[in-house]
Amino acid sequence: MASAPKLITTVSTKGQVILPSSIRQRREWGAGTRLIVEETAEGVLLKPAPAFAETQPQDVFGVLPAVGRPKTLDEMTASVLAEAKRRHARD
Repeated sequence: MASAPKLITTVSTKGQVILPSSIRQRREWGAGTRLIVEETAEGVLLKPAPAFAETQPQDVFGVLPAVGRPKTLDEMTASVLAEAKRRHARD
């Protein structure tokens, strides 16, 4: 595979860098796109920032109130199977 042509940009007095439009269009980075900046051994890496902060199960556990008695594993399995059968039956 042929290497992409080298593109040059300049750092402004405010520390801003303009990314070439061909790269922005190919990456679909429109105005306002938030980027993560990582310093690597080879230079600087730009990656799109996730839309939402990463969460862990313990961060959200118990957010919704429990209603009724807790279900057993057998009850949960039966419910999942019943829903799968219901969805398959309508196809």
